[in-house]
Amino acid sequence: MKKRYFILLLLLAIAIPFFSCSEDKADEPMLIVKFQFDPSQARLNNLGQPSTIAPGNAAQSPIFNAISAHYLEMAPNANTQLGAGAILYHAPETNLGGANAIDFSKSKVVSQGETFIKIPLSQITAGSYEWMRVSLSYQNYQINVRNAGVDYAGTLASFVGFNTYIKTFTIGNAIFPVNENRAQGYWAFALNDNPYSTSGQAPAGTTTVPNPIEATSPIPRNLNSCVVTGKFASNLVINGNETKDVVVTLSLSINNSFEWQEITADGKYEPSIGENVVDMGLRGLLPTYVK
Repeated sequence: MKKRYFILLLLLAIAIPFFSCSEDKADEPMLIVKFQFDPSQARLNNLGQPSTIAPGNAAQSPIFNAISAHYLEMAPNANTQLGAGAILYHAPETNLGGANAIDFSKSKVVSQGETFIKIPLSQITAGSYEWMRVSLSYQNYQINVRNAGVDYAGTLASFVGFNTYIKTFTIGNAIFPVNENRAQGYWAFALNDNPYSTSGQAPAGTTTVPNPIEATSPIPRNLNSCVVTGKFASNLVINGNETKDVVVTLSLSINNSFEWQEITADGKYEPSIGENVVDMGLRGLLPTYVK
């Protein structure tokens, strides 16, 4: 009996460190990244300068439902080239459609305030980070359209990544079977509470992608990547000794981000008369953090 009791105590003593390690790991401080959509945020152009709506065009601030990103990186300074900072996330890719592409079936799509990524701070290189880069890949939002003098609400899904392999996806009750790659600029649209739906392909490279440090750290345009760049108000310092989570919020400007060329100058998007979309890009990134 004593021998059995001794063995039981020994096993318990051996197990305690494992339980402790498990508990410590669960309590490890994390970097948490979330998205926010702001229609009142500054509307910027590709160089991060204030931008107005082009003459002959009109625009609206969409109501965002969801978003996804292909790549997240923090850069120490304005001279840090793309890929040389702390890479936080890289979405799954596939060759199922031929050329390499983002695998949309494995992309994480989130709404405002929902956690997009959560990684241990111990996995991030200690340092002081001034800039955040986000390569957006998918947007889903509500816009207003006009047809024959009647206004309707509809949902637009736009794929702004460099290349995306898409199986079948839905917008409400509308089904879009694709099962192949789609280049940057593919979109699909469905009216809310109406069976009408359609899809199309906008030319690559026409989407606004603000980068205020284009002069020192350009994003190669041949990549067709939607890498939006924004500056922290004060550098995010990771020292490796954090005891609490760090929550980063990526506020994206949707200030008149859906822009089209008007045929009837009434500020109403009317695709049935040939009004074409000229830009669906986000209009700026403002990253903030709470430690």
